Amino acid sequence: MSGSNNLSVLIAGSANLDFVVRASHVPAPGETVLGRELATFPGGKGANQAIACARAGGAATRMLLALGDDAYAAPIEASLRDAGVELQLIRCPDHATGTAFICVSDDGENAITVAPGANAALRADDLPALDGVGHLLLQLETPLPAIEAWARRARAAGVVVVLNAAPARALPASLLDCVDLLIVNEGELAALSGIADDIDAALARIPSARVVVTLGARGCRARVDGRFLTQAAFPIQALDTTAAGDTFCGTLVAALAQGDDFAAALRRASAASALACTRAGGQTSVPTRDEVERLLAATL
Repeated sequence: MSGSNNLSVLIAGSANLDFVVRASHVPAPGETVLGRELATFPGGKGANQAIACARAGGAATRMLLALGDDAYAAPIEASLRDAGVELQLIRCPDHATGTAFICVSDDGENAITVAPGANAALRADDLPALDGVGHLLLQLETPLPAIEAWARRARAAGVVVVLNAAPARALPASLLDCVDLLIVNEGELAALSGIADDIDAALARIPSARVVVTLGARGCRARVDGRFLTQAAFPIQALDTTAAGDTFCGTLVAALAQGDDFAAALRRASAASALACTRAGGQTSVPTRDEVERLLAATL
């Protein structure tokens, strides 16, 4: 498992248009909350991570995605191209572009419901040629059979397979066996490991050689080839945490692809994620590489 800065990162995953409403708090089941302004932002876990990889991470980035033939597709495509992401675009005229409906509370927390649309049309044979690709980054907002097929193909080609196992769902051992690096949040780690009250024991139970768990304001913890690493969170005043995890994932993989050691990559990803929390929206919140460098330099 080694990155090379002349190899690109390929993200295969979801792209949505996010409809975001701000409110005093996220509604509980059965509760109606009177919100305030509504705004739309390009989003989707895959697209957010591609933006982070290219913009915050500065890596050569490609993305496999599916969009409908509708007005929602245009801002997503433009956002990715503006960030320098090379697109392998599957156009699906029989499907609407994916959408997400997000409530963001005044303390920066969120609740998200996704309508997959064209994302659900991605298939195993849509993955492009892997020539020049060093890392493949996957998530779980596209069909699971396709995700597993992509992971198998990448593993066979010697590409480092990274899976952000979000949103949480049961995963077959056959998929996890193809994953070199697994990235999860605390809830996802508990769901996959069956251990809810011991982070290190849960990390140790995951079969992948490298596992990272993000812990919000507590930073992140990793098991890397048998050793444990901790990265503290960067102190910020959170405005919107919508794309924080995606920013972390994309920046982490970009750093590894460019040859950073794992501890340095965790620190860089944590800095980018912290900056993303200080801004509204998904892709619009992702910082530039220069902004990440300034935060890193200020906190040495």
